[in-house]
Amino acid sequence: MSESRKRVLGMIHLQPLPGTPFHEPGSLDRIVSTAVRSAKALENGGADGCLVQTVDRVYSVRDECDPARTAAMTLVVAAVVAATGAAFRTGVQIMRNAASASLAVAAVTGGAFVRIGALVGETRSPQGVVRPDPLALATYRKAVDASGVELVADVDTMHYSWLGGGKTAGEVAKAARTAGADAVAVSDPDEEAALRKVESVRACAPGLPVLLAGHTDHHNAARLLRAADGAFVGSCLESGGWGGEIDERRVAEYTAIVRSLS
Repeated sequence: MSESRKRVLGMIHLQPLPGTPFHEPGSLDRIVSTAVRSAKALENGGADGCLVQTVDRVYSVRDECDPARTAAMTLVVAAVVAATGAAFRTGVQIMRNAASASLAVAAVTGGAFVRIGALVGETRSPQGVVRPDPLALATYRKAVDASGVELVADVDTMHYSWLGGGKTAGEVAKAARTAGADAVAVSDPDEEAALRKVESVRACAPGLPVLLAGHTDHHNAARLLRAADGAFVGSCLESGGWGGEIDERRVAEYTAIVRSLS
């Protein structure tokens, strides 16, 4: 993610997958086809890529993933990669923090990156404390020959905050880069706070790309994306709000705003 062009990465939120307690039996084909339509809407609307993210409602806090869930995610991501062009960057995130499975899916399907909810430190979540193992992940990344799959690490977002406080977004970003992160993600519903987080990363980890992970829309994108290198964009692109199918027109309008800044 070192390109000068600001990245627009649409969120493709999946319905619960096989191997999870809230999965609707027989819905996998629909999940795959919906993801492909959303990915094509993003590509046709000018986005640079997408993040395919599980929304299974309840999660383990460990780096683990049910085999059926991993297999289903592989089918979804493979279909998205096959349906889009080589320049369209497809990312993988199996929530809560199934980093190894996410990396494996990306590696075997041609995914460009994974988003890691917790790469360093610890963070609270609704399911408990998430305790990542950056050494194990780095070892696994090498074992599956996934050095070309970029790691985007959350460092101060809705999904991650350093347990106990005391560290700035920049300090966490510096630690994440040491652990192998190729880019980091920050977010805040308050625009000024989000911009301060971006500035903190710039100061502590110069040259490390910073992506906004939520809370951008058509009204504030110009202000926020002047500072950041890109954004994960969700509800403002989805029909009916969060979790809906991606609307190509909304994508085109958002990307036009961002392209005016590049």
